[in-house]
Amino acid sequence: MAVAFVGGALLGAVFGELLRAVSEAKDKAVMFKDLLEQLESTLQNSTPMIKEIEKLNQVLDLPKHETDTLIEMMRRGEHLVHKCSRVKWNCFKRYDYAKKIIKLDRSIDTFFRTYIPLQQTRDNRVIMVDLKEVHMMVKRLSGNDRTSWMFNQVGVAGACSAPDPPPVTPGLDVPLKELKLELFKDGRQVIVVSAPGGYGKTTLVKKLCKDDQVLGKFKDNIFFVTVSQTPNVKGIVQKVFQHKGYAVPEFQTDEDAINDLERLLKPIRPEAILLVLDDVWSGSESLLQKFKFQLPYYKILVTSRSVFPQFGSGYDLKPLNDEAARTLFRYSANLQDGNSYIPDENLVNKILRACKGCPLALTVVGGSLCGKHPAIWQKRVKEWTQDVSVFHSNKEILSCLERSLDALNNEVKECYMDLCSFPEDQRIPITALVDMWMELYELVDELFAIANLHELSNLNLANCVATRKYASDDSCYNDHFVMQHDLLRELAIYQSTLEPIKQRKRLIIDTSGNNFPEWWMDQKQHPLNASLLSISTDENFSSNWYDMEAPEVKVVALNIRAKKYTLPNFLEKMDKLKVMIVTNYGFFPAELSNIRVFGALSNLKRIRLEHVSLPSMTTVRMKHLQKVSLVMCNVGQVVGNSTFHFSDAFPNLLEIDIDYCNDLMELPDGLCDIVSIKKLRITNCHKLSILPEGIGKLVNLQMLTLASCTDLSALPDTIGNLSNLNFLDISECLNIQELPEQIGELCSLKTLCLKGCSIFEPPSSILNLENLEVVKCDEETAYQWEYFQLGQAKFRIEVIQEDINLYWLHNPHL
Repeated sequence: MAVAFVGGALLGAVFGELLRAVSEAKDKAVMFKDLLEQLESTLQNSTPMIKEIEKLNQVLDLPKHETDTLIEMMRRGEHLVHKCSRVKWNCFKRYDYAKKIIKLDRSIDTFFRTYIPLQQTRDNRVIMVDLKEVHMMVKRLSGNDRTSWMFNQVGVAGACSAPDPPPVTPGLDVPLKELKLELFKDGRQVIVVSAPGGYGKTTLVKKLCKDDQVLGKFKDNIFFVTVSQTPNVKGIVQKVFQHKGYAVPEFQTDEDAINDLERLLKPIRPEAILLVLDDVWSGSESLLQKFKFQLPYYKILVTSRSVFPQFGSGYDLKPLNDEAARTLFRYSANLQDGNSYIPDENLVNKILRACKGCPLALTVVGGSLCGKHPAIWQKRVKEWTQDVSVFHSNKEILSCLERSLDALNNEVKECYMDLCSFPEDQRIPITALVDMWMELYELVDELFAIANLHELSNLNLANCVATRKYASDDSCYNDHFVMQHDLLRELAIYQSTLEPIKQRKRLIIDTSGNNFPEWWMDQKQHPLNASLLSISTDENFSSNWYDMEAPEVKVVALNIRAKKYTLPNFLEKMDKLKVMIVTNYGFFPAELSNIRVFGALSNLKRIRLEHVSLPSMTTVRMKHLQKVSLVMCNVGQVVGNSTFHFSDAFPNLLEIDIDYCNDLMELPDGLCDIVSIKKLRITNCHKLSILPEGIGKLVNLQMLTLASCTDLSALPDTIGNLSNLNFLDISECLNIQELPEQIGELCSLKTLCLKGCSIFEPPSSILNLENLEVVKCDEETAYQWEYFQLGQAKFRIEVIQEDINLYWLHNPHL
């Protein structure tokens, strides 16, 4: 998150003290002279910008905590430099301090160069000075001066950054040049790129946004937003506020949102601005008109399956030519691999003619034939070429894609169909899919669910994205997601509707406001036979439900956009329900009510809640619940209730997964009474500062993950009681500086993950861990663990490289 970490008079003073200390020490500490000169150079290069940002921050009155990270780093650095001056001939200290100086230099350089680019930060401060009055106005619109209208008090810079295009994009070089010419012309504000679904419109625009000339003109003022079938004006504007690193206002109307967007963009001039509206549907002319402002050098680039003639002649993206189509198909079918079957070129030509230059069809068909026997190639080609006009329209493209699903076995095909349970253009958490598939298909191990997902990915029917990588075990997929092309989702929905309502395996319901489908209100259609029920509602839904009888349902996915949401009473009648998934895609956490229905679900085994506020659950009892996942939830009312008995409410719980729950400051003691727990994952909970001593009571715990809990300062001594713990991950727990001596009592521990921790002196009891197989750490601390290896310890050291990417910024909630 692009928070203003630098600023304030204290920062300047500490920075100056460190620079003076380095300058004085480099001549005294001759053994470290080269390293200290490099550190001095890094600091001097940052000095001019530090001074300028300081001046601007005095105007903005930025909070003190935003400078603490850098200040603390520099204070420790000054202390280290003084210690270096006193080192004589102690070889171990020389080696130790040299490593620390290198780490300090890298940390300061990375802080400015990678995480908070100084030039961008300075420019943002200038804009923030101009917009301070706008922010006060937005506060007044909220009706009070409190910060409750904000989400996490600040926005997320980069939330509208354009995604990277695929690695291979044949045939788009000429369209890219032509589109750039259109974009750089004066006079035209709105440019529409149109083509049928699957023709590569979004890929072309992604490529455009990464082009050097385009970046040179628009710099960091490129806003990429996916619109989809049901546009949300307030949501689009909120994303732009996020992108620029500002607090996200809560708008009352679309008009308020548009007015504030114009106020946000005006101070950016005279710099050029590019707003990309991806996947705009037919009938959205009024939406595009709203985003037109009288600003110089302001462009709107639209991708759509439709043309919008009132905005002038658009850019019509054509199918791929023969050469580009052949290149894409061969890449998708992996024909460039010498070990792959190289078919008769005549077969390839027939497939290319059938695909009609449609990139999506070429990619999916190529993936479905990759590595297959020649007989399968011949059979498929015969099927695909029976109708020479198979790709003349979207419906015909869908027909071709349907045939490509024949390569899937029944279970994998069913998994593919389940992907349409989630909204269009949203990332699907892999953990949610695993929960669904484990119960729908009675899988004996989660690995089978992951294998099905990889098979879909290998056939280009889904794209897997890892937003972050921790030094964690391979079974943790908290930061892994699936994306699916709109056309492939439409195919799954289309196939789901081929059977009569009462006989469908999955019911996919997408409502606008309170407009329910007619069959739902027709009691003759009940009871229903579906095993999967997905209901998507928008911000205008009033939570007034019609009744439903669906006794066979095993999985319910509720996709919501609301500040308040009432769970439907008809859930109580679903006796076979095993998985409940509630995901809020709005900007602010949804307040859940009617939570008592959870207690009525006698067979519920897995529950996943995302971006909701949990009310008090004192009356809820779920005796068969085995796994609970809370992502970006407000959990204060539950964990802070001293009268709530967790062991009574969840007596058979096996897994707890808590991620990005910002109001979780300490783990309640009551959780430690659920002795059945085997896996406890708490990740990215940055306010979690303490673990209860009672954690030692979790004698069946096998996995404990505390990754990126940056305020956590220590592990309790009672951790030594966890005799069955085989996996411990405290990666990126920046405040943990030492391990308790009792860690040597973890007799079953096999894997220890410490990447990003400042533990330079492990306890000697580590040598007692006879079953320890691997220690995962970073380069700066690896040498300390190598010392223990010399002490005959059997474990191996795995150095984890820094993983820096911005995929996580595309999460609409962060």
